[in-house]
Amino acid sequence: MPAPHPPEFRQRAVDLARAKVKTIAEIAKELSISESCLRHWLAQADADESGSSPSRLSSDEKCELAELRKKARWLEMKNEILKRAAAYFARKNVLSL
Repeated sequence: MPAPHPPEFRQRAVDLARAKVKTIAEIAKELSISESCLRHWLAQADADESGSSPSRLSSDEKCELAELRKKARWLEMKNEILKRAAAYFARKNVLSL
């Protein structure tokens, strides 16, 4: 699902907030977004740019984490299938003895 606001819009909003010409509340109202949304975009931009924020993942790290979680789910499913196959063949061997 695409983000409701394009990256260019987000970046422009962040740039306006950083310029401190107007308050965050005023900028958010003019852009028809919530103040908390704009604050979130600011914090995410700071994390993306600094790369050293201990409390927030950068966008690249979030993407990597999502990929790793997807791979982990796939591997868990594959492992479960292998366990079931091993149990099936173990039962079959016991019954044939």
